[in-house]
Amino acid sequence: MPHGITEAQAQESQRLNQEGIRLVQQGRLEEAASQFRAAVRVWPGYADGHGNLGNVLYFLGRFDEAAAAYREAHRLAPRDAAVLSNLSNVLRLMGRLDEAADAAYQALAQRPDLASAHSNLGSVRLVQNRFEEAALCFQQALWLKPTLAEAHCNLGATLRLLGRLDEAVACCREAIRLNPNFADARSHLGAALADRGDLDEATANLQTALRLNPALAWAHVHLGFVRSQERRFDEALACCQEALRLDPNNHEAHLHRAMIHLAQGDFEQGWAGYEWRWRHPILADSRIPQPWWDGAARTDCPLVLHAEQGWGDTFQFIRCAALAKPRVGDVTLLCPASAIPLLRSCAGIDRLASSTSAAPPNAVHASLLSLPRLFGTTLETIPAAVPYLFADPGLVEHWRRELAALAGFKIGVAWQGSATNAHDRRRSIPLACFEPLARTPGVQLVSLQIGKGSEAVRATAGRFAVTDLSDRLDRTSGAFMDTAAVMKGLDLVIACDTSVVHLAGALGVPVWTALSFAPDWRWLLDRDDSPWYPTMRLFRQSRPGDWGDVFARMAEALRPLAANR
Repeated sequence: MPHGITEAQAQESQRLNQEGIRLVQQGRLEEAASQFRAAVRVWPGYADGHGNLGNVLYFLGRFDEAAAAYREAHRLAPRDAAVLSNLSNVLRLMGRLDEAADAAYQALAQRPDLASAHSNLGSVRLVQNRFEEAALCFQQALWLKPTLAEAHCNLGATLRLLGRLDEAVACCREAIRLNPNFADARSHLGAALADRGDLDEATANLQTALRLNPALAWAHVHLGFVRSQERRFDEALACCQEALRLDPNNHEAHLHRAMIHLAQGDFEQGWAGYEWRWRHPILADSRIPQPWWDGAARTDCPLVLHAEQGWGDTFQFIRCAALAKPRVGDVTLLCPASAIPLLRSCAGIDRLASSTSAAPPNAVHASLLSLPRLFGTTLETIPAAVPYLFADPGLVEHWRRELAALAGFKIGVAWQGSATNAHDRRRSIPLACFEPLARTPGVQLVSLQIGKGSEAVRATAGRFAVTDLSDRLDRTSGAFMDTAAVMKGLDLVIACDTSVVHLAGALGVPVWTALSFAPDWRWLLDRDDSPWYPTMRLFRQSRPGDWGDVFARMAEALRPLAANR
């Protein structure tokens, strides 16, 4: 008999506990919570009653109370690893990530085979943006318990963020097989399918998720993304609005809405909303330190600018340093060390240093991509004077002599963006699509592709000619230094939406950009020019996935240029 209570009290407490379990099974959670509370009032030392109370409070979303109930259950039954695992889960939802991880580790120290604890630790690592660790935790959980649908779902979500889309789809499908009414799994499946370009199936799964749980904010967000890819922007905005009604702090809904506004040329709303990017898992770890610069004139402290995201973003927005310089007097740019040789040619920067360098203690900070907001940039006030980046004159002369051996109209081409970009499947282009350009009389293609994708030149040998410079570019001179110099010796650059076109535009080189049906926000909508780059011409897909039409139009536009060379 438990110390301090009678047998009748113990029996009554257990009866109330069983009644609470029955009510949970009927979905009557508030009534169940009352029964569990009554059970632990009769017998305060009843660990199972406290644990069950924690479970029902968790399902009711009352996380503080659930955590308190789990802690009491753990105090009474310190060897109950399942209670520690449940505590880990609710602490994660409260944002107390270190405590959540510690609780999961304590559970695993007692029961290394507890699948739920591995899964809950994985969920903590996922929120902490430690995706590889999260994936390993979920995989361990599934090795121990292959039927754990939630772990399959969360592994799918993690693999999507790692860019492993086919695996992500397979994981989410398995979660749905195990639990056909699993709304979260349907939502994550829809998101992975959308990233993969399977928009119809993505829509079907997201709509199913919302039928199962209309309050699932992330499903509204992902459906909005699909509608954007279909260029149904009003519907996409409505999806974002509904997601924000349900979850006002949903960073992805804010960010997606901002990118729609930017694409539509509504820069005032767009730049403001784009600051939500710092909440995104991919960028959270690179968030700039405080104090942030507000754009005001400051003579009392230097300004430190931070490059962020990819090379293309840096090439596009480095121009804004020249606008910042008159307001602060002293400007330092922190960027990848390999970028310094090229970026030092840009006006408005007093010094450049590696991204890992320490900033002056009295500095204010700003990201390059936040400067347009600080300056109130509109379509009419984009600083578009080019060139604002400059190739090294010695390298320009070196490559001009090299390229002189090639006859005809010389076009630099690039077709593959970074595989880590979530939208790379839509923007990158098979090199074979460039064949109509190579077969245009008088044209000579020169590969500017470095790294991933450069092997495609060998694969096309015998079909059409491409001069391959990939093993000679940017090996010793610094990132993009040889590429920039080569561009200055070409007649034209043609590439997919990647850093190559931004560099060409910044150099003032003629450049044609091949864009997907619903490209990135920076290219705006339904225009064949770019206010960011006066020397650029845009060629857009008229149908999703159809590059044939794009290159047929390019070849038609190219013929008179090549003929007049």
